[in-house]
Amino acid sequence: MSIHTPRIEKKVTMSTVAAMKGVEPITMVTAYDALFAQLFDGEVEMILVGDSLNMSFLGKEDTLSATMDQMIYHTQAVCNGAKRACIVFDMPFGSYTTPQVALENATRVYRETCAQAVKVEGGREKADIVRTLADNGIAVVAHIGLMPQHVRSEGGYRVRGKDETDIKRLVEDALELEAAGAAMVLVEGVKSEAAKAVTDAVKVPTIGIGAGNVTDGQVLVWSDMFGFFEAFKPKFVKRYCNGAKEVREGLEQYVKEVKARQFPDEAHAY
Repeated sequence: MSIHTPRIEKKVTMSTVAAMKGVEPITMVTAYDALFAQLFDGEVEMILVGDSLNMSFLGKEDTLSATMDQMIYHTQAVCNGAKRACIVFDMPFGSYTTPQVALENATRVYRETCAQAVKVEGGREKADIVRTLADNGIAVVAHIGLMPQHVRSEGGYRVRGKDETDIKRLVEDALELEAAGAAMVLVEGVKSEAAKAVTDAVKVPTIGIGAGNVTDGQVLVWSDMFGFFEAFKPKFVKRYCNGAKEVREGLEQYVKEVKARQFPDEAHAY
């Protein structure tokens, strides 16, 4: 039996999402353009304009070369397409090296887009940055656990929370970031018991990706979940459709009909 979920008709704010903790699971997907943002709008509470676009759509090996200009452009596009979802801007690598640099760049995000929050990777070492942004009226989504912007320094993508020591560190990171003013904590690539410990410890919502179903919400990259990105599939990704296969089949049919002069036919000609 299918489960019907009503469309979201009202604008979702950070306050809306905060009130959902412990009440209703929060849904978030990535988007990078107006077309897909419009498709997702009204279905999920949140849209993340992730620097994952660097891999999914620019063909890079990691996210590190994404720039503020690129992220601003894509966020403007998403804002044009989504009028109800709460939009989060993923601060790219190098854009928050100090509190002042972070404030300058995040201020630009608020001035040039309709994003309601910015996402910053890092644990307690980023508390001063989170505090500076929060003190200046900028909502922050803290990102702990597996952090894609650290892939080179850490030698790859490593699952966190495998032992009590690391679970304790993750919880302490989350608590310090919350105390600094983080409005939400995104937990990526951690064992479920670690994600649960973090979720139970903080009063703000947690969003999981590769963290089991114990967080307050979930996020997936749309090109992963709909089967468009085929380079690899992380263990935590469920493919809800095979988009690449369907596009190829449609394209093959188009080419076949053009070659046979079956398209355009009378129904598709003036």
